[in-house]
Amino acid sequence: MRVPLLDLREQFAGLKDEILKEIGEVCDSQMFILGKKVEKLESEINEYCGTKYSCGVTSGSDALIIALMVEGIGAGDEVITTPFTFFATVGAIARVGATPVFADIDPATFNIDPLKIEEKITKKTKAIIPVHLFGQCADMDKINAIAAKHNLIVIEDACQAIGSEYRSRRAGSMGHYGCFSFFPSKNLGCFGDGGIVTTNDAERYEKLKIFRNHGQGAHYIHKYIGGNFRLDSLQAAILSIKLRELDKWTEGRQRNAAIYTRLFAASKLGGRVTPPALADFPGRHIYNQYCILVADGRRNELKQYLTDNGVGCNVYYPLCLHEQECFRSLGYKKGDFPVSEKTSEEILALPIYPELQTEQLEYVVSTIEKALC
Repeated sequence: MRVPLLDLREQFAGLKDEILKEIGEVCDSQMFILGKKVEKLESEINEYCGTKYSCGVTSGSDALIIALMVEGIGAGDEVITTPFTFFATVGAIARVGATPVFADIDPATFNIDPLKIEEKITKKTKAIIPVHLFGQCADMDKINAIAAKHNLIVIEDACQAIGSEYRSRRAGSMGHYGCFSFFPSKNLGCFGDGGIVTTNDAERYEKLKIFRNHGQGAHYIHKYIGGNFRLDSLQAAILSIKLRELDKWTEGRQRNAAIYTRLFAASKLGGRVTPPALADFPGRHIYNQYCILVADGRRNELKQYLTDNGVGCNVYYPLCLHEQECFRSLGYKKGDFPVSEKTSEEILALPIYPELQTEQLEYVVSTIEKALC
């Protein structure tokens, strides 16, 4: 049996005719950047995420960058985030000239530990970027309370978390900004790169629109130095179609996660594999990834065995960001963030996309049993 880590062909097949029709309309209009298709998507994202304003941008990475730029964060400033995340989170901080400052993660949820944040705050700290990793929200009430106490900006990295919830509030609606990615492999993915920034502040929204268009307010009049962060209308049109299906796809991912968890509980793998945990606050996990922890230093062995037996899997992430060569100048060393480092040595993502069948999930778990038992 073959179980790929992700296969988008079935998803596309069900929407193909509608998507091709939309692509044709965009081509006929010759309106390829911004425009009515982007405005429509922005309105739909506001309704979906429970936010007042949305600004379509070129990618999730650029969503983070533009939020920092609008706040004037740059050289001499510090931004607190997690060392256990995709590179773009910390890359955005560095690209605007600010200094990333890391706080370790919670061992159960893999999200930044609020108890580790406050000790990292200095007079130079300007913002906190919590990451809703793998589709589960960070503990936003605690993070927002810390930010309010120290007058800090909160930028939610929700690139893996569209539709996830924290105490009945959607990701992207709880900070000063929410940053989303529409990379093709995301739960809501376009046909290339795309992203969006959400906010509930009218003034910040107006600045976001200016900054995404080279800082241009009136035509060829530049109040700020912005960037080329404009979302393509073609991507927006595709995303509007797929957004209507997103909750159904999320239910499929949640169903598969529940099946996995049941299969692991009934297996002989007790102590060898730890399924992902739900946070101890009410929420909605959308399972952008389903990541297990593999004990006893056998993660890489298991990864190879699964690959050899037709099961797609991947390591998110094999090296924490404070250990990356490009961030050596920050002065961190191995051992500074033990929970993140241990997680990076044990974590392994399994197939979770909604079109998977129960027998495929059973094959994945039985293959893991054969490898480790």
